[in-house]
Amino acid sequence: MDGKVVVITGAGSGIGRELAREAARRGARLALSDIDIDGLAETVELVRAGGARGDGAAGDGAAGDGAADVHSVRLDVTEQAAVAEYAERVMAHFGVVNLVINNAGIAFTGSVEQSAYKDIARVMDVDYWGVVYGTKEFLPHLIASGDGHLVNVSSIFAFLSVPTQNAYNAAKAAVQQFTESLRMEMLAAGHPVDVSCVHPGGIKTAVARSAGAAEGLDTATFATIFDSKFARTEASTAARVILDGVEKRRARVLVGPDAYVLDALVRLAPVAYQKGTVAISRRFGVV
Repeated sequence: MDGKVVVITGAGSGIGRELAREAARRGARLALSDIDIDGLAETVELVRAGGARGDGAAGDGAAGDGAADVHSVRLDVTEQAAVAEYAERVMAHFGVVNLVINNAGIAFTGSVEQSAYKDIARVMDVDYWGVVYGTKEFLPHLIASGDGHLVNVSSIFAFLSVPTQNAYNAAKAAVQQFTESLRMEMLAAGHPVDVSCVHPGGIKTAVARSAGAAEGLDTATFATIFDSKFARTEASTAARVILDGVEKRRARVLVGPDAYVLDALVRLAPVAYQKGTVAISRRFGVV
């Protein structure tokens, strides 16, 4: 990745932050964004501490001055026009884009009965449409680079559904199918762009603690259960696995031992696993 320009959304925390730090260690130049300007600024400082130069977090979305190794702006990935403008700003700043990682995402807890339309739509807007916008706006630049790579972060929940995560399940499954279709299109067209879909398992991030929830639900309980029972892989480890997968040009990247186990489980017992999941959910008071 030495000298390559790497674009990462959702870089203000969690996997996105660690992807930025790991890519910087591998010599990449970085274009970082997040809707959380404070978290993004902290990421930039951490990357700087690791040796990369940076222009800081531009709250108004303006590109910084000079040929800095790190360019950062506040970005709402649900706004197509903003993502389009961001892609142009990154190109104006660096002149090329080699790798795009659409990582930004949110979660929401609530059954289908409990969830309002707006709650489901919000998850789809961030987790699915954010990926679509990031893909379409940067794809021409990746093709033009002659050596592009697009990475969309899905989840193990793309193939393993759980109760009360219906919106997240649906969005991540949509990301998987969208990404796999795009990969075949790039192969068929002969474009110089590799495409990877990433499926993290339980990662130690704040995603569960910051998730929204249907009215009357205790998000703290779900977050505590997820963090203590299921989040086994450090975000820094996830970042290394993802970037290793990128460097090896893997089409599918599973992150964490649980991702491999659950992938095999669903393949072997595509219906039976659902009853087991309900039983486990009841045991922990999720449903």
